[in-house]
Amino acid sequence: MTPEGRKTRVLVVDDHPLMREGIANALQAEPDFELAGEASDGAEAIEMSRTLRPDVILIDLQMPRLGGLDAIPVILKEAPDSRIAVLTTYGGDAYAERALRLGALGFLLKSSLHRELVDAIRTVGAGRRYVSPTVAEQILSHMNEDRLSDRELAVLRLISRGEPNKGVARRLSISDQTVKVHVKSIFGKLGVCDRTHAVTVAVRRGLIDI
Repeated sequence: MTPEGRKTRVLVVDDHPLMREGIANALQAEPDFELAGEASDGAEAIEMSRTLRPDVILIDLQMPRLGGLDAIPVILKEAPDSRIAVLTTYGGDAYAERALRLGALGFLLKSSLHRELVDAIRTVGAGRRYVSPTVAEQILSHMNEDRLSDRELAVLRLISRGEPNKGVARRLSISDQTVKVHVKSIFGKLGVCDRTHAVTVAVRRGLIDI
């Protein structure tokens, strides 16, 4: 329930109808929740948040047209008091950190049990943070590591597209030797020894998208 004694109204944003249906059923099983509406992407979420003014917005990250990470700042700019929780299959620490920095209060995985989902919505609805334990553990495990610089991330994105060092150098207008220095630094920071493993780790953690 909200402080005013009414049900917590939840807007569910996900591009998979079966996922939305499952969440809706979970909400309807709780006496203090009400399904405010359903949206299939971030653009719809922005429009529906304007008209419905839900108490909590439960939003996925990867969706057609506009993903959750792009929708969150727009929603919060228009309604700074919006309480947003990310529900996603992407549990990388970088995804979670980006979402939380953008203003989301919650971050949990679609593999979460019913009870965790319910507890997370109640926590976020009360204006407090909730991060799934497995995601929180990942964030803590990487907290003291050196972060990839913007240039290193740019190099890594090009590597993920199959660009050789010369191609990376040409696209970024830097020398081949500078690319080699960046690649060596990337390997060291990610704890890998080859380009394929670097891309795999970066995608899993949410450092880059492919």
